[in-house]
Amino acid sequence: MKIKKSDKVKIITGKDKGKEGKVLEVFPEERKLVVEGLNLVVKHMRPRRDGEKGQRIQFPAPLRVSNVMLTCNKCNKLTRVGYKILENGKKVRMCKKCKEVIE
Repeated sequence: MKIKKSDKVKIITGKDKGKEGKVLEVFPEERKLVVEGLNLVVKHMRPRRDGEKGQRIQFPAPLRVSNVMLTCNKCNKLTRVGYKILENGKKVRMCKKCKEVIE
């Protein structure tokens, strides 16, 4: 997958369209990722002991990778990700717009 943990992304479709956030978790087998503070869902927790109250817990749910775009650190634009091989043989991600290495 071309998007990694701690990358800055912007949501391009869905209920949070236009919002930006940092990637917290990536699930490559499912092609999904979790973005900090976005795509929040509410889970209702039942009381476990007598006298305890139930709760509503909000947490970010996974999004499809196709619904987000990477934001380049250098040019600050939404971009697709390409790869290039450096002189030392290391394969790195690069911004398709400004041709800078993304790290």
